[in-house]
Amino acid sequence: MRLAIVLGLMSAVCWGQAQRRGPSMPEPVQVNDYAGFTSMFDGTLKGWEGDTKFWRAENNTIVGETTPENKLPRNTFLVWRGGAPGNFELKLDFRMNSTNSGVQYRSVELPDVGQWVMKGYQADIDFQNTYSGQIYEERGRGFLALRGQATHIGEGGSKRVFAQIKNGDDLKGILKINDWNTLHVIARGNVLMQVVNGQLAAVVVDDDAAGRKLEGLIGFQIHVGPPMKVEFRNVYLKNLP
Repeated sequence: MRLAIVLGLMSAVCWGQAQRRGPSMPEPVQVNDYAGFTSMFDGTLKGWEGDTKFWRAENNTIVGETTPENKLPRNTFLVWRGGAPGNFELKLDFRMNSTNSGVQYRSVELPDVGQWVMKGYQADIDFQNTYSGQIYEERGRGFLALRGQATHIGEGGSKRVFAQIKNGDDLKGILKINDWNTLHVIARGNVLMQVVNGQLAAVVVDDDAAGRKLEGLIGFQIHVGPPMKVEFRNVYLKNLP
């Protein structure tokens, strides 16, 4: 997808986020609008697979948790078995009480590394809100777009920032500590967009044919480190043409 088209898409999203609008401007973003979406979570872990020592369903919420007695040797994931979407929108709410987590998409499993290990694009989230909203590639090319950046990834993984969406520190202020936040991922062709609480947070145009993925698995992460609890609810998917 050409950068001019991407910039047009970004402008449309930003118009929707504006507080002031005229007759020709679209309505503001409604973060809880699920029209055309299908639920991925029925209140149980049906359709999901992961290590049940760490994952459970509770009160209509997916919970991932580690404790001092129940530690992780490596990052572990809960994998959705409903398909490997290519072009899609994903919406969900998340809340956490410590360290780091993430939402995988267009990802693959790495059974040679270990069970429930994933590689691929990740919507990064963390308790300190240092990374939340950025686009990362787990076990791959690393940081693809920091919060507030629109980047182009070229052949060989070269990265160029072609637009600044907003200052990353300003975007940090839209995230709520110890409370629910909404993540909206839009993946279409080689363009990835992540929206947090209705605010465009990061964009990647991935032209690295050898490194990118145009479809793959969706999953949730628990990160190694100190004890943590991460929760996901209102998990919805809409396939795009």
